[in-house]
Amino acid sequence: MKTIDPHIHMSARTTDDYEAMAAAGVVAVIEPAFWLGQTRTNVGSFIDYYSSLIGWERFRAAQFGISHYCTIGLNSKEANNEALAEEVMDILPRFATKEGVVAIGEIGYDEQSAAEDKYFRAQLELAKELDMLVMIHTPHRDKKKGTSRSMDVCLEHGLAPNKVIVDHNVEETVKETLDRGFWAAFTLYPQTKMGNERMVEVVRQYGSERIICDSSADWGVSDPLAVPKVANLMASKGIDQHHIHMTCYQNAINAYGQSGQFNEEDWLNPAPIDQRTLFDDNSVLRGQNPRIDEADAPLKDAAVG
Repeated sequence: MKTIDPHIHMSARTTDDYEAMAAAGVVAVIEPAFWLGQTRTNVGSFIDYYSSLIGWERFRAAQFGISHYCTIGLNSKEANNEALAEEVMDILPRFATKEGVVAIGEIGYDEQSAAEDKYFRAQLELAKELDMLVMIHTPHRDKKKGTSRSMDVCLEHGLAPNKVIVDHNVEETVKETLDRGFWAAFTLYPQTKMGNERMVEVVRQYGSERIICDSSADWGVSDPLAVPKVANLMASKGIDQHHIHMTCYQNAINAYGQSGQFNEEDWLNPAPIDQRTLFDDNSVLRGQNPRIDEADAPLKDAAVG
């Protein structure tokens, strides 16, 4: 079964994860711009990070058989440093239009502060200006209020609901998200978001229209195999195969394919893997024998994003 993980922070994961994900049927991932776990202190840190999302990480994923895409944005936790946020807003347009960038995100609220609201709105305006999709991060605290507010603000700024993916939904937010016409993504992250068994029951109750499963796996205790695992659990619990296919694969294409950057052809007919290939004079090799899908594949240098 092919699956897509449309919200996972692979920069924080190992190549073992890429190999395990590919073996489990994950064919494509979307990596939203995220925070480091500690405060960034200058705009150069953002420049290097965004560059890695469109460059090295995209290359690294392909070398292990997975198509990698990303979203670019100023995370809500980092919006509260207003001086730095202003500098980040200046550089966002130059990264948002790069190859493989499917949305502005993940953006929204954390503490629901005035600064978060200011830069959330500024990034919605950027998405409108560039005609891009938006990935929303809904807050961990006061989630129902924050989710409603996030959608209200998107509509205030004139964004079409079908161009906005609202992530980190739970049972108390899903009905409103769907009723208002937004995409409802669910993060299968232990303890703090949505568990696999609960996800099965959401699909059982609501079906699969505009519902998306993802893992949000990052540097915390999380599971990069969450999407294939929940797909298998749904099957074992009697969920119709159509709903499994839609929530764990097709809806991600339907949502993010609107960007023109997220194309099924990329992973159905990928370029052969040659781990001798270089990116910025580096390869993914660390002493292991290279995987070469074609023994006579020429050695070539990957373009730097």
